[in-house]
Amino acid sequence: MTPALSLRPVLSLLGWIVLTACFAAAGAAGSAAAPVFYAQLDRPDWAPPAWLFGPAWTVLYLLMAIAVWRVSRTARAKPALGLYLAQLALNALWSWLFFAWRQGALAFACIVVLWLMIAATIAVFQQRDRLAAALLLPYIGWVSFATALCYSIWQRNPGLL
Repeated sequence: MTPALSLRPVLSLLGWIVLTACFAAAGAAGSAAAPVFYAQLDRPDWAPPAWLFGPAWTVLYLLMAIAVWRVSRTARAKPALGLYLAQLALNALWSWLFFAWRQGALAFACIVVLWLMIAATIAVFQQRDRLAAALLLPYIGWVSFATALCYSIWQRNPGLL
């Protein structure tokens, strides 16, 4: 094996990590005022502290990038990759809807569609690489929790959302 061939998988993984991080950054831009806004909200007792979101999302985005990289190396991966990119875009959009534009109803609708897209992505990934699908399970778990939290906060804060 030539060095260039052995480097290809590593570069591919780095490419997926960078691409996923770009979507994460787009969402983070919409969340720039999140710490101040989150502190103002009437939150349920089970809402996590604001400091937890950054580390949680960092781990989730890394797992997501590894999952899509694994799938990208399989046959007929294009539909799965398109689904992955679509759910990433929805993920970033949610931050803008909730934190920047303060549109509670639209943010809730977005996160429900996001959850469905993640479930579809897991199903499609499962057909190509079981480990890749398993790597997305923490993501759908977190988004399940975030969906309930989004709904609760939206309902508790009609003047702010």
